[in-house]
Amino acid sequence: MARQPRLFFLINKAYAALTRASERKTQAMAGLSMSQHGVLALLSKEDGQTVTDLAKTLSMRKSSLSGLIDRMVERGFVRRAREDADGRVVRVYLEPSAQDLLHRTLPLVQHINGLLLAPFDEVEQEVIGRFLTHMAENAEEIIDQVDLSEEQA
Repeated sequence: MARQPRLFFLINKAYAALTRASERKTQAMAGLSMSQHGVLALLSKEDGQTVTDLAKTLSMRKSSLSGLIDRMVERGFVRRAREDADGRVVRVYLEPSAQDLLHRTLPLVQHINGLLLAPFDEVEQEVIGRFLTHMAENAEEIIDQVDLSEEQA
């Protein structure tokens, strides 16, 4: 039987390499971090999301995302607005300057995505997508169920 891939090691290594390289590109092209670019991309699909919704989608802590959004407000990329019905709810909206920026950066991200997937045929790409989605949606539940008894430790 073939040795199983070391998922934790390989995913962490791939994530670090992908983040490092993509941060260099988005910083050089637009002066944005990948997290900032992620916020803009999400808002371009559905403007006016709450910080809580954005944090959940981006797998970030709400407090970390709030600071990131503060910096984006200062740069004029987004604005915050309290909901009329419930003043406790704050929504985040794209500003025109960010929409212009996204028109330049989204094609680059799509191109890079294509380059990363190019060595794999259509069936393999579908498996990669299923695998990563499975990990993102189920890792916490699966790992939380692991028994830490002496037999498995």
